[in-house]
Amino acid sequence: MQKRPSKRKDINEIASSILEDIVSASEDGKYPHAVILGRRGGLKGSKARAEKLTSEQRKEITRKATQARWSTEVQFGWFPF
Repeated sequence: MQKRPSKRKDINEIASSILEDIVSASEDGKYPHAVILGRRGGLKGSKARAEKLTSEQRKEITRKATQARWSTEVQFGWFPF
């Protein structure tokens, strides 16, 4: 009489599947678990920050961002100008 196959996985099979899940990235190069965690905080973070800022603070942030954007030299690919 044959033994029934065990439904439980060997510890090496479990470790191998976990490692495979961690190492493998999706087609676009992103890790699915990291994407979920990033969206969880990212969706509510900007709204919460915007609600806390005063009008003057928003203007200051905008001014600094504009200066940073227009003050840097643009480099196209590998060819430095």
